[in-house]
Amino acid sequence: MYTFRPILMKLVPKVKLSTLGWVGVGMVTFVVFLAIFAPLLTPYDPTRTVGPGFQPPCWEHPLGTNKIGQDMWSRIVYGARTIIIVVLLSTAISMLIGVPLGLISGYVGGLLDRILSMIMDAIYAFPSLILAIAMAAALGPGIINTAIAIAIVYVPTYFRMVRGQTLSIKEQLYVEAARAIGANHMTILVRYIFPNVISIITVVFTLSVADVVLTEAALSFFGLSVPAPTPDWGFDLKAGHPYLLSGYWWLITFPGLMIMILAVGFTFIGESVAEYFQAMEVRT
Repeated sequence: MYTFRPILMKLVPKVKLSTLGWVGVGMVTFVVFLAIFAPLLTPYDPTRTVGPGFQPPCWEHPLGTNKIGQDMWSRIVYGARTIIIVVLLSTAISMLIGVPLGLISGYVGGLLDRILSMIMDAIYAFPSLILAIAMAAALGPGIINTAIAIAIVYVPTYFRMVRGQTLSIKEQLYVEAARAIGANHMTILVRYIFPNVISIITVVFTLSVADVVLTEAALSFFGLSVPAPTPDWGFDLKAGHPYLLSGYWWLITFPGLMIMILAVGFTFIGESVAEYFQAMEVRT
């Protein structure tokens, strides 16, 4: 019998972020703040017409209104909820599938490893956006379906990285010692191998989330994410795109800016975390 405390300590590593990493934390925190406190920050329903169409930014509508008179500030704030939910759901699904499969494949090896690796390589061979579009078109619009479509794209990423680490770790002396004293396979996987792949999972997570944000925005731009009139930055970007040359600059500026803030924020965090773990490996 063993305690899970060492594993929990690995799950919450004391990562020291760089200055750029903390800038990323601030950017992501800003978006999460908007998502959590959306009802308190917006005076209007984001799905209803509240004024004349194409009204430029003013005191009553700080970010203006869109074609049908919906308040853009309200849509931006509630759109943060949509993208955060999709990002968290898709990332959780891809991790829950890719990480266990990577552990089992790398540890068991043999025919099972070859079969799983071939399946993941086949998925990985498709361009990520093309595959996401195909899956989203097949599943239909909706938050859950969008999350599943994006998750399928990123399962191979977690699988390949975890499998590679597992192949290396299972040959270490402490794993051989655990086998020698009679530890079963589940104990070895949970206690000795999994805690040592936490760092690579963390790096993959922080680096891939930015791609997930852009993928969700792209699906929304193509009309394959959440159905209208649900507030979504990619959808608003698409709706405002035809009117850019007409002088209605605010229709695409603010949704595009929010997509950039969230994606760049996660990128800064991911780069900082990757540098931290790389420095730790060099020291050891």
